[in-house]
Amino acid sequence: MEGTGENKMAVYLDNAATTHPRPKAVYQAVLHALEEVGASPGRASHRLAREASAIVMRAREKIARLLDISGPNRVIFTKNATESINIALKGWLRPGDRVVISGMEHNSVVRPLRRLSESGVIVEIVPCSSSGQLDMSILRRSLDPPPRLVAITHASNVNGALQPVSEVAALCAERSVPLLLDGAQTAGVQPIFVEGWKLGMFACSGHKGLLGPPGVGILYIRPDLDVPALMEGGTGSRSEEAVQPQCCPDRYESGTPNLPGIAGLAAGVDFIFERGLDAIREHELKLAEILESGLAEMPGVKIYRPEARGTGAVSFTVDRLNPGDVGAILDETFDIAVRTGLHCAPLAHETLGALPEGTIRVSPGYATTREEVDYFLRSLETLLALRRRGDPKRDKKDRNA
Repeated sequence: MEGTGENKMAVYLDNAATTHPRPKAVYQAVLHALEEVGASPGRASHRLAREASAIVMRAREKIARLLDISGPNRVIFTKNATESINIALKGWLRPGDRVVISGMEHNSVVRPLRRLSESGVIVEIVPCSSSGQLDMSILRRSLDPPPRLVAITHASNVNGALQPVSEVAALCAERSVPLLLDGAQTAGVQPIFVEGWKLGMFACSGHKGLLGPPGVGILYIRPDLDVPALMEGGTGSRSEEAVQPQCCPDRYESGTPNLPGIAGLAAGVDFIFERGLDAIREHELKLAEILESGLAEMPGVKIYRPEARGTGAVSFTVDRLNPGDVGAILDETFDIAVRTGLHCAPLAHETLGALPEGTIRVSPGYATTREEVDYFLRSLETLLALRRRGDPKRDKKDRNA
């Protein structure tokens, strides 16, 4: 297990943040869009602009198929899941509205709601168990009277805890409450049924489980919900009008779209169809199981296990060691990339009991191998053994040992 270049990691275990490496077809699609197409979609009638538009439309169609969205024009491209969530929250909620969220939400939900609360939006947090599972009995009570919106994450970016979305969606549908689902961690890993679950809105990123490049996010808004856009501007349509077009997706896609990013995202979705969503999920969950089993055998290690696991993200801490120090040693001594700290989710860490320092998160991806997971576990064992002996030496170890 040797790095192939100065900036290459021997083992990359930070896929919950960004997938790496990506399928080769993703890089090829990005280069094709830049080098061979180059033009802006929807901004002209020449051949290159038509080809650019076709790339974008094919991407919408593929994503709609993957996410159970009947009309590809309901697939709205943003720059990331955070932008998608901001459009949904700030467009739908008004002063005096009540919104219900879970105790496992990411700052992409928490921070916009903190801003909205300053103008009178009421935020109610439904607690989760110490493992991150939503308390359904409290959620039921929180829906009486019906709030304006329920917003939950599909799976935690901290420990992979999977929420019972179909059950939550059914409760919301019974009370005619729109459900905003944050699928940043699950799109491309878990089956998602946007229309089957009757979601009000859905948001996800393109650079995680969907295997695309950074800079592209996805937003879905149910046709019966009137959600104003955050921005207005050029859309390439109805240019003679001074007001923003109200048709979807133009209403939400002002400015030149990220053609290379969208092209790469479409190639990532193609890879998911080819490899199989079930196969990708089973691979990642199996590696998570191996990680948890190996960590459980190490003295002084605490694992933040979920009751229901939805992704491969595994969080743990080491007794009397700062997570950041562990991550730094793994990086500098063993060439292993992990994520440490609060993972932009202090609310989730509060629920899990991991404040203030957070955790060490290990997140395998579609390309992670059993050999890499075993090397990580051996490296952590070596680190802990050195600590027990009080050996400060941090020389690189033989990765093939």
